[in-house]
Amino acid sequence: MISTENLTLSFSRQVLFKDVNIKFTPGNCYGLIGANGAGKSTFLRLLVGDLEADRGIISVTPGERIAMLRQDRHAFDEHTVLNTVIMGHPELYHVMSEREALYAKADFSEADGMEAARLEHDFAEMGGWEAEAEAATLLSGLGLPESSHALRMEEIEDLQKVRVLLAQALFGSPDILLLDEPTNHLDLESITWLEDFLYEFRNTVIVVSHDRHFLNRVCTHTADIDFGRIRLYVGNYDFWYHASQLALKQQKDERKKREEKISELKSFIQRFSSNASKARQATSRKKLIEKLTLDDIRPSSRRSPYIRFEPARSCGNNVLTVEGLKMTVDGRPVFSGLDLRVEREDKIAFVGPDNLAKTTLFEILTGALEPDAGGFQWGVTISNGYFPKANAGFFDTDLNLIDWLRQFAADGEESNIRGFLGRMLFSGEESEKRARVLSGGERVRCMLARLMQTGANALILDEPTNHLDLEAITALNDGLIAFPGVVLFCSHDHQFISTVANRIVEFCPGGIVDRKTDFDEYLADPAVRKLRDSLYHGHQPIMI
Repeated sequence: MISTENLTLSFSRQVLFKDVNIKFTPGNCYGLIGANGAGKSTFLRLLVGDLEADRGIISVTPGERIAMLRQDRHAFDEHTVLNTVIMGHPELYHVMSEREALYAKADFSEADGMEAARLEHDFAEMGGWEAEAEAATLLSGLGLPESSHALRMEEIEDLQKVRVLLAQALFGSPDILLLDEPTNHLDLESITWLEDFLYEFRNTVIVVSHDRHFLNRVCTHTADIDFGRIRLYVGNYDFWYHASQLALKQQKDERKKREEKISELKSFIQRFSSNASKARQATSRKKLIEKLTLDDIRPSSRRSPYIRFEPARSCGNNVLTVEGLKMTVDGRPVFSGLDLRVEREDKIAFVGPDNLAKTTLFEILTGALEPDAGGFQWGVTISNGYFPKANAGFFDTDLNLIDWLRQFAADGEESNIRGFLGRMLFSGEESEKRARVLSGGERVRCMLARLMQTGANALILDEPTNHLDLEAITALNDGLIAFPGVVLFCSHDHQFISTVANRIVEFCPGGIVDRKTDFDEYLADPAVRKLRDSLYHGHQPIMI
């Protein structure tokens, strides 16, 4: 068990946590949520001891081991993949290293024999004989082939290193497991494996994630950071969301009643304060107003952007036809003979392991690239708007956000531009920010504001949920569900795909699978699984 008592932390003048009292118990998985900047990652670092609080106590049951998903991809470059995983249990790894060094001695003494006996006992008690097998199982579950296990970390790709570090955190069944965005850079198969692993995990888990589907699958509780406090709810993310919406409605109703009461009291004071016979009563009611301050009904600090895409015209019957499209990038064939017909009201999720194929197709369809062969034709009624995954080039300027968005606006009126920026949470001084200093999430919101300006009836979105918080993802999700036009998109967010898409196109090594269905039905369809297996030539497919 791990708990906090009156935990307080400030950075400069910003109070992140104030008198936080919370207890995390074994057998439960806690989803730690909060707006960007609320301090989710900071709270995990406090719990593991990487940061020191200004005040308060963190208590851990004696003898319990804490493991945390680390993000430094180069910290273990000199170690093998397998050993890096085992290093997730530092005490066991230390015993292993001492044991190996002892047995490697040329002059093995009687004292060494006594020490070896002690080490063997500790080694067995900590599960040392099963360590390599457990590490290999974790690595395989996260998609790293056995051939990579003996390689040094510096010899594998960065995205593989992320998975090794996740396996390191999971290794040895830690008593308290802290996971900060564990699904980043994982494919669907690995995420599903991790969900199953955590579902069976019997110790304490605290996880930060922007993946709503993942939070719903693994969490028994939700810990919500707001106004420097952490409030605990029983239930997963969806349960918290619906409960919080209900509480917000009740809060608004109560606030309205209090505002009406205050208005009534102010009116009374204005009418009767000059009347001597009523003076005492007026003074009494003035004091009552002070007691009815609205500060005790504080609204949530959560802010959700308002995202709505409004097409300037409806789509005609002819939307998009792709015939015989062929493309090679840097000598690598990306696709060949690609045929696709898009119909009105199609919302197509492009999935599969080849992210280059998806981005390349989108860039061809928007005119940024020329295909090697084949062609495509948009319908005469169609105007498309594009959200590119790589957007840094759009912000390499000293323009403020008003002037930045003005470049893409049909109506250059400042009031209109400020309105769009306000929808995306850039109001007041925020709209005067320089474009080049924006964070990843702020850039995405600006790019969505740009897309909203286009009036396009066909939207093409390449990983639009990257860098967004849960509130912004939900707002975008709802905006695309409500959009009456065509959507072509790719995403790693399971819930985003399953709620937006009505058609799935998967890029496989041996061709494509194209089905008019939602994502969950697509994954569950035996006929689709059989076809996918044949197109992957027996290799395990790696989705989205």
